[in-house]
Amino acid sequence: MSIRIAGTGSYVPDRILTNADLEKMVETSDEWIRTRTGIEERHIAAPDQPTSDLAYRASLKALEMAGITGEQIDAIVVATITPDYVFPSTGCVLQDRLGAKGAFCFDLEAACSGLLYSLEVAYSLMKTHPQRYKHVLVIGAEKLSCITDWTNRNTCVLFGDGAGAVLLENDGSDGPDCVVASDLHTDGGYGEILKMPAGGSLAPASKETVEAHEHFIHMEGKEVFKLAVNAMVNAGKTVLEEAGITPEEVNLVVPHQANSRIIYAVAPRLGVPDERVFININHYGNTSAASIGLCLDEAVRSGRIKKGDNVLLTAFGGGLTWGAMLLKF
Repeated sequence: MSIRIAGTGSYVPDRILTNADLEKMVETSDEWIRTRTGIEERHIAAPDQPTSDLAYRASLKALEMAGITGEQIDAIVVATITPDYVFPSTGCVLQDRLGAKGAFCFDLEAACSGLLYSLEVAYSLMKTHPQRYKHVLVIGAEKLSCITDWTNRNTCVLFGDGAGAVLLENDGSDGPDCVVASDLHTDGGYGEILKMPAGGSLAPASKETVEAHEHFIHMEGKEVFKLAVNAMVNAGKTVLEEAGITPEEVNLVVPHQANSRIIYAVAPRLGVPDERVFININHYGNTSAASIGLCLDEAVRSGRIKKGDNVLLTAFGGGLTWGAMLLKF
């Protein structure tokens, strides 16, 4: 039975934080941010707007495109590093809001690679139990503004909030699957270079951890940059080789939107020209697990992705986690 992408959806909060706004908050400049990251603005959720609300709004759009209701969803996977609670999972909260009473739900944490990991899990579930899982909803959603240190000029310019959703459907046909090939990796040995130091069982919240700003994103930017480029390129090449696809046959590359310099370093090494690389980091910043979903929905709705296109996804994130996936639309 063929598994296809039946719908995509995305959502970003109304509030826009520009580089000019950041100039008033920390010692930085619009030129510095643009030249080093490619970011011009990012969207910031309201204080009382949790990650589940971002996920809910993106999910509604994906369901509308697919022409189904929440009651028809069989499983929900939410990729996030900013869940509403430690428990229950954001997936459980989302299930209730969508009215997806028959769906089993869980969260998956793989930072910026979260959507790729979640698509792999969802696809595998559907291939293993095709009669049980006809519709699986995959969402990447983040409220990174709540774990961003707005006094740190090196990190606060990077992150934004948003959500992207993908609805996978087993359509009962004998056509090709949407997932052609994938290559996912983890190396916990580099976990220290990109993490949130406190808030877990190792360092529970305390007066000391709060005062030390340990409940915010900590990143060693130069080391992350170097590792990200090599990892995304190698995973992308592996996937193309496995699929028997040449770079010329790739209609669009959708990379995680971490930094424009990373994106433009990856593309030529994959043999794909810049005009076939999707980039929207200038409007949204780095939205971690939401990043690729935001791109996919924008590309589908704008006509950049058409039926039959080969779309290469690639990502890199804290963990360290990384990978690539080739989709056939």
